[in-house]
Amino acid sequence: MKWKLNIRREIKVIVALVGITFLIAFSEKKQGGIICKNVVVEIDNLYENHFMDEVDVLKLVEGSGQSIKGVSIDRINLRDIESKLKNDKHILRADLYGDLKGNLVVEVKLRRPIARIVQSDAPDAYISEEGLIMPVSEKFTSRVALISGAFTKKLLESEDLNNTEEGTQLLEMIEFINEDKFWKAQVAQLDINSAGKIFIYPQITGQRVEFGTPENIDEKFRKLMIFYKEILPQRGWTKYERVNLEYEGQVIAE
Repeated sequence: MKWKLNIRREIKVIVALVGITFLIAFSEKKQGGIICKNVVVEIDNLYENHFMDEVDVLKLVEGSGQSIKGVSIDRINLRDIESKLKNDKHILRADLYGDLKGNLVVEVKLRRPIARIVQSDAPDAYISEEGLIMPVSEKFTSRVALISGAFTKKLLESEDLNNTEEGTQLLEMIEFINEDKFWKAQVAQLDINSAGKIFIYPQITGQRVEFGTPENIDEKFRKLMIFYKEILPQRGWTKYERVNLEYEGQVIAE
């Protein structure tokens, strides 16, 4: 009797598996024959960086060189369109798929800017969270720290801060500032000279901070915090015009 019960159970499992396989195959076949009636754009914008909207993404899709509407979804080269979308430096990720209603769904995730490069003789640009240099947008201005100075030319030429050691160090410094609420609010601008030395211009206090190269970041900001907490309250907030953090174990203020 137990043996018969086991046989029946196995038969039921096999029938269920066959049924599921049939449904999947039928669904895929049905979806493959669906004609694209519409393009639906969904933008994942966690940080509300409105550099692009649905219309901009739709223009990129329609300008991909492929016929979209009225074409069977399985005949559209989705990977090619995804690749063309990711060529736009504002876009971090792009995923395309067709649904059973005849929609070509385009899911896009935008990059997050963490600093803005400002220049007097050329267009500005943003530095993304990943270190990529991306263009500004007429639609949106992100409130981030400014990067200026002669060194910005090298940053723009690299196109990605991760391509050079100096760029990687600067990216680490920007991340350090943005991860700390006080420094994110206090640091308004980083001016970098041709030698790669950084001068910080703060939001509140008037002193120019001579930071040096972006090395020993934790230690230098620790010294600057001591200067703000222990020296300025005693000597006066406007007494000093500059503070130098370059030398180990020292804070030089004049």
